[in-house]
Amino acid sequence: MIRFLYRTIMTIGTPVIELILLIRVWSGKEDPTRVNERRGKTQVARPAGELIWLHASSVGESLAALVLIEKLTKINSSMTILLTTGTLTSARLLTTRLPKRVIHQFAPLDRPAWVQTFLNHWSPNLVLIMESEFWPTQIQQIKNRDIPIIIVNARLSKRSYARWQWTRKMSRSIFGNLDLVIATNPEQAQRFIKLGAPCVEVGGNLKRSAAKLSLNKKLVAEISKQVEGRKIWLAASTHEGEDLTVIRTQKLLQHQFPDLLTIIVPRHPKRGSSIQRLGEANGLCVSRRTLNEEITLETNLYVADTLGEMSIFFDIAPFVFVAGSLVPVGGHNPIEPAHFNCSIFFGPLMAKNQEIADEMIRSKAALQMNANGSLAKLLEDLFNDNELATTLSNNAKEYAESGNAILDSVFGSITPFLKSLK
Repeated sequence: MIRFLYRTIMTIGTPVIELILLIRVWSGKEDPTRVNERRGKTQVARPAGELIWLHASSVGESLAALVLIEKLTKINSSMTILLTTGTLTSARLLTTRLPKRVIHQFAPLDRPAWVQTFLNHWSPNLVLIMESEFWPTQIQQIKNRDIPIIIVNARLSKRSYARWQWTRKMSRSIFGNLDLVIATNPEQAQRFIKLGAPCVEVGGNLKRSAAKLSLNKKLVAEISKQVEGRKIWLAASTHEGEDLTVIRTQKLLQHQFPDLLTIIVPRHPKRGSSIQRLGEANGLCVSRRTLNEEITLETNLYVADTLGEMSIFFDIAPFVFVAGSLVPVGGHNPIEPAHFNCSIFFGPLMAKNQEIADEMIRSKAALQMNANGSLAKLLEDLFNDNELATTLSNNAKEYAESGNAILDSVFGSITPFLKSLK
């Protein structure tokens, strides 16, 4: 019944879906020049030869997918990878990072006609889906064409798992159509088995295999000169609702540490002006990167509202707060700063990267605030305990660099399907 209702809504609900698309374009969440890709249409020709469609919803999944993509492109010089994502941010970040023979498109929305248009054009030979993007129409239409489907880095939050259990008949029709599920850990594997997936393996969390972000050394040197000798911490990928806590932390600690500099990199750069206003309203001297404002001795809050420059600030800041963890976003990937030998800490809401967060905490590679904890107190303790800070940063780097075995494991599970393409 639920499956029928879903299919009916997605079939006859075109006016509503089009309205949603229009609103997303208007609000800056879709690229107006490429919105037809959401309808399954494209101006890009399908290359000849074998084509693997890899779908990664947003930034975190896309970055984890890059290491797999690089390995895939090395095994077959004629094979093309079609990488689809669902967010503008991920598309912008990937622009300069994709290897040759990789095409980026925005994923089609799950309307039957649009999915059919997409599949008719691209005609993939194999579909790889990152993590937890399970769209009923897509999966059913892919299966109807006898195209193998593999879920890579498969994971379900407790809430998502409970939701799929509630729609048991629909979930079995979806998960039963998957050729292989490569779960991040045994607990996740059991969830997929109970939901009806016929073939489940444990491969580990591919996010641990992500390569270190590339670094513009010239910009690092330029900014390092501006902040030389100061105590610096970074709030990485903040969301609305977190900036005020970060700003208040700066205000609380700058009396004890007069040279303290807070750097905020907002997840969505367009929020830069609002963060600047918030900082100034709280009495801080703010400099903003998109306004080409330098960091002076008076600056105590620097808003780095750009895309693709996070590695610069990971390299400069010894202390990194992984944001998205004070609001119900689910926390961002702490592996990225770990490569830069940072002392890492995050808030209590790390559901999207809970497995990595738990492992890093157990390995003494990161600290986590509890629900009633104080960001200022945690940071103060780190500033005053060099031994703790050094232990965290060294362990974090070691943890990040031990992920290559996971890539090998995941790739080994995919290999039999790749052989059938040749």
